[in-house]
Amino acid sequence: MASETKRPPAVVLLSGGLDSATALAIACEAGMACHALTFDYGQRHRIELKAAQRVAHHQGAASHRYVNIDVQFGGLAGTALTGAVCVPKDRSRTQMTREIPVTYVPARNTIFLAYGLALAETLGSSEIYLGANAVDYSGYPDCRPEYVAAFECMANLATKAAVEGRRLRINAPLIQWPKTKIIQRGLELGVDYGLTHSCYDPDADGTPCARCDSCLLRQRAFEALGMDDPLLRR
Repeated sequence: MASETKRPPAVVLLSGGLDSATALAIACEAGMACHALTFDYGQRHRIELKAAQRVAHHQGAASHRYVNIDVQFGGLAGTALTGAVCVPKDRSRTQMTREIPVTYVPARNTIFLAYGLALAETLGSSEIYLGANAVDYSGYPDCRPEYVAAFECMANLATKAAVEGRRLRINAPLIQWPKTKIIQRGLELGVDYGLTHSCYDPDADGTPCARCDSCLLRQRAFEALGMDDPLLRR
């Protein structure tokens, strides 16, 4: 592996979940010096912050930064992930894709990518990676390919780096992949999914509820591959 000084820098938005851990592995495989960026936005599943730390360390991130966002000022409050709204449980795949779920957090990816864009320009990086996926949920508007393409266009209009000739690219390598393919690719790249966290409504010690949409999609994917979810074997 090339030294950190010779590897081009990339910013990776790392939540600590299955998808972002895989995106980090893909960026590392591409030869990037990966600078992970994790957000504390008052999410009820703040246990994912510790998962992000574990994943970043295990996968050899060049650095790992945390950003604390005031949810009231940032407009992120009042959803199932940041407020008193109940997290949906035991839903079928049809129910999950029927409408935008209450776990949608307004402008979350836009805010996260804006921070990522600022860090990328500061680091002299042309690459930002995120684990957005449009297959499992039809309702998250900021996980669609059109959204990622639009943000990339904006980034190349809004930054000094792009105006001076260093175009920025938003990489969402998992955006059209089913969860089974994401897991398979991650395992090929050495991702330890036992270090990740996906549950939206864990108990006080971080144990997954095994009933929210995120838990169910994850479980079904491991089952389809003839495997047990490592988080449920504890």
